[in-house]
Amino acid sequence: MDEEQTAGYREPCAVCSAVAWGVSDEGRFYCRSCHNVIERTREVVDPNFTPGSARVSTIGRGTRTKRLERGRQWVVCEGFQFILSNQADALVRLGVSPSFKEEVLCHLWRIYLQKSRQAYTSNPARTTRFRVRGLDSDSDSAAEASVASASETDGDTNLSSAAGSTAGSSTGWSQCSGSLDAAHYLTARWRRRSHSLMSMKKTLALIHLALIWTREPLTLSDLLRLVNEGHVPYLNAYEDLPDEMKLEGKDALIFRVQSVPPHRVVHRDARALVLFLQLPAFPPISRQSLLHPSLLSLRYLLDANLPDELHPWVCRLTERTGLMDPTRLTFDRRVFPVLPRYDLQAAALVIVTMKLLFGLDDHTEWDLSNEAGDQDVTRDLFSLRRWFRVVQAALTGAQQRRDHDVARKQWAGNKPLHTNSKKKSVVLKRKRIAEQIQVCFEKLSSRPAGIECSGPSSFRFRWGIEASGDGLSLHHQKLDGVLTLRDGVQTPCNASYWHPAVTASQMCSRSYQQVEGSLPRSFVWLLQLFCFLLDVKPAYLLEEVLRVEGRLIHQAGTRTRTRTRTKTKTKTRAGRGRTAGETR
Repeated sequence: MDEEQTAGYREPCAVCSAVAWGVSDEGRFYCRSCHNVIERTREVVDPNFTPGSARVSTIGRGTRTKRLERGRQWVVCEGFQFILSNQADALVRLGVSPSFKEEVLCHLWRIYLQKSRQAYTSNPARTTRFRVRGLDSDSDSAAEASVASASETDGDTNLSSAAGSTAGSSTGWSQCSGSLDAAHYLTARWRRRSHSLMSMKKTLALIHLALIWTREPLTLSDLLRLVNEGHVPYLNAYEDLPDEMKLEGKDALIFRVQSVPPHRVVHRDARALVLFLQLPAFPPISRQSLLHPSLLSLRYLLDANLPDELHPWVCRLTERTGLMDPTRLTFDRRVFPVLPRYDLQAAALVIVTMKLLFGLDDHTEWDLSNEAGDQDVTRDLFSLRRWFRVVQAALTGAQQRRDHDVARKQWAGNKPLHTNSKKKSVVLKRKRIAEQIQVCFEKLSSRPAGIECSGPSSFRFRWGIEASGDGLSLHHQKLDGVLTLRDGVQTPCNASYWHPAVTASQMCSRSYQQVEGSLPRSFVWLLQLFCFLLDVKPAYLLEEVLRVEGRLIHQAGTRTRTRTRTKTKTKTRAGRGRTAGETR
């Protein structure tokens, strides 16, 4: 037993030279022959020990010289290139065509490097003179010195040559010091060129443009949802960079991300980027493309649990507003320099169609529901009241699940970035504390064992009678309760249409807060439903609804003026004919 406790310690005693060791209750070694106590103690392993919970850590007497980690010279555009490649690979694994990355995204990236004069050009943008840092120099002081040198003179090394020289650079450079041009990337001179400098938000904008060019059925709201759910790397995308590309110092200000950008910001950056790249006209969005409103609106009708018979009315509205024309859906900076928001456009068409059929003025829709309930014997007629009850219950549950997922989400990365080497210990300490707190919360509020995380999907809800469904499916119900037959043509029973006292150009977050109180509650609820489906702000979606209504009113006014002119010309010709006959 003593041999097991002493772990085979066979050194002779310094007093009596005997080899007979024992372990006291305090864990100290003593000689059983002369009872001499030595400083050696037995190591005890505590199975209940929690990493980081002890206040005393191991003290080592070894050398304090830092182990040098070898890396290579790299520039900021190389880091964004790796991140774009990883994001594209994630989309390809989710089902996007491989030509999206190989033929489109790579080509757009080359055009960007050429237009921003970072590569593929005979006149590259000049940056600071890259100075090789010594082994004992500090990264922050070197970065500050490079910024100071950049304000005085321009160097001879350009980004394209620096990106290509990974092995043939200075032989004295052996310690990784982050990217070569991070400090210069953040200078005031380059901030003035921010419209051409790549950022993490613009990686999503560039991918969005590539998806539109290949006409993939992946809208911007779908892309941002995949990013939020972690299927596409973005928040901690820098962790997937190669090991030899070390990020430290000023790199944290470029590659660190605090949150996922909203729909409006990414769309704005995409439009600015496509104008900067001076791209030709995009491939046309035909009626067979899944980005066309006629097909995209069908997807939103299914997700909102609306009847299938509503789709022909959405298509008629699309044709009346002129959005069936491919030139209105295809971006061309010379003919139609407006980058369409396909997801918001299709959702706005559905909302306007609901206003045309049901009124949505807090009175008409409920009167129509009462009449449909009186006529409905087989429960095949669509009732807005029944639909509201089913969808409201599912919407409340989905919002709660989303809030819980956001609260449980780990936003901090496994490799924390720090802008100052002096604060590195503070950052690492905060990371250890956050990990300990996370372990405690996981023990207290862990996910039940029977629940599994579902994979990515284009739909928010699953309608059906299954146990995992969100509610009863209303897709096959009929609209006979809100339609009437006039002159052999089905016509909506609702004959009125209201319009907010604000235009699309005036709509913003502040304007929506002012006008929301005057809007009908049923319309606001429908707006919030589609805002949840697309993950956008209500003011942003209402702006697109107002644009669709403006086009509808303009087209109706143009058609009325054309009919009036035709009748006037016909009466004039008839009058001239009668005058000529009387003369004869």
